[in-house]
Amino acid sequence: MRQWLSNIYRLGLKELRSLRADPVLLFLIAYVFSFAVYAVATGAKLEVINASVAYVDLDRSDLSGRIVGAILPPEFDTPQEIAASDVDRVMNDGSYVFVLSFPPRFEADVIAGLQPSLQLNVDATAMVQAGNGSVFLQEIITGEITKFVAGDDTSSTLPIDLIVTAQFNPNLQSTWFSSVMQVINNVTILAILLTGAALIREREHGTIEHLLVMPVTPSEIMLAKIWANGLAIIVAAVLSLWLVVQGILGVPIAGSLTLFVTGTVLYLVSVTGLGILLATFTTSMSQFGLLALPVLVVMNLLSGSTTPMESIPGWLQTVMQIAPSTHFVAFSQAILYRGAGLQTVWPDMLVMIGLSGVFFAVALVRFRQTMSA
Repeated sequence: MRQWLSNIYRLGLKELRSLRADPVLLFLIAYVFSFAVYAVATGAKLEVINASVAYVDLDRSDLSGRIVGAILPPEFDTPQEIAASDVDRVMNDGSYVFVLSFPPRFEADVIAGLQPSLQLNVDATAMVQAGNGSVFLQEIITGEITKFVAGDDTSSTLPIDLIVTAQFNPNLQSTWFSSVMQVINNVTILAILLTGAALIREREHGTIEHLLVMPVTPSEIMLAKIWANGLAIIVAAVLSLWLVVQGILGVPIAGSLTLFVTGTVLYLVSVTGLGILLATFTTSMSQFGLLALPVLVVMNLLSGSTTPMESIPGWLQTVMQIAPSTHFVAFSQAILYRGAGLQTVWPDMLVMIGLSGVFFAVALVRFRQTMSA
């Protein structure tokens, strides 16, 4: 056992030296856990910000002016008036996301209780912005009409006082979500790419033949690649959470980083085993990249890191339970967002342990066959 552990340790040191001598991979690790996290978190906004609004006012009344005046930044740009004949043109050109049209006698019909129609045209190309922005505009319109009819700016038609409390992200900032999830997704991406690249590099440099004549077993070679590349990923991920997410972006981390690292170690055994498994079916980095790309896309898009698992069809939710990324995302969100402890996340950790054993065993069988061939 001592010799077995010593071989794994020394082979792992060789992997770390090979990684240190590869400037492209070092740059990739630094990039995806620094600039890529910052760029995605600050550039890809999920909330409505500076949405363009135009309006057609055929009424020229106090009520239409109040509604237009209530559409304010930062959610919306200052509304711009256009002619009725320009509505189709500006929507087809994509000049405005929202176009609001006030019909003639709008205010008079509201006062008379005739329920006039108010048209809101929406460019739903940007689906999230269009959906959220439509809700905001409807709330603005409803609120202004209610206050106008009641003649009291402080009045409300609701018989209750509804108080909404947003937990874990009180300001509803997408940066808090996207920055952390970018780190989580990058752990998966690099775990597959680094271990697969390590095996491909052995083949391309001819060092795999050296390993075959050494007194080491396939399991020692695999475990060495897993712990060495996994260590690099964990260090980079923790530094990213400290320096980029908490330091630069100012996003709080609610839970224990120690518990997060423990779960990440369990997850890396399975996902790095998957990287080695994919690499055994290829002979070059280009082939490996083409094979890994669809796997990474499916794992990231359907793991719950981009959209909630509840929005995925039921049969697909069941299928995705065999993917370790699904449980790792749930585990990470519970700890980093909601401050969950071991008593909450232990089921996901238990599943990750089981999946790690399965993926490692399958990859080991395939790796042995590849080495013997």
